[in-house]
Amino acid sequence: MNNEERGGGISFGLLFAGVLTIVFIVLKLCGVITWRWLWVLAPLWIYAAFVAVVILIIFLITVVIPTIVDKIKIKRLRKKLRNNKEGNNE
Repeated sequence: MNNEERGGGISFGLLFAGVLTIVFIVLKLCGVITWRWLWVLAPLWIYAAFVAVVILIIFLITVVIPTIVDKIKIKRLRKKLRNNKEGNNE
């Protein structure tokens, strides 16, 4: 199994964010940068936010949208059945 089959993109992203965070922490502790800790740790929370957005998009595509489409189809079918009943009763 190669790196791409194991989700290499996510592993690389996490590795990059982790290394960048460590570099920022070392620079902050050595006094090279005077950023607030929020920005020193930004690679971690930006990566986490990105992953959360991707998971949300996947959830919407796989669960919410098909559910909405099914409900629309059911409403159309019920309306069609009602119209057929009314046509048969006359």
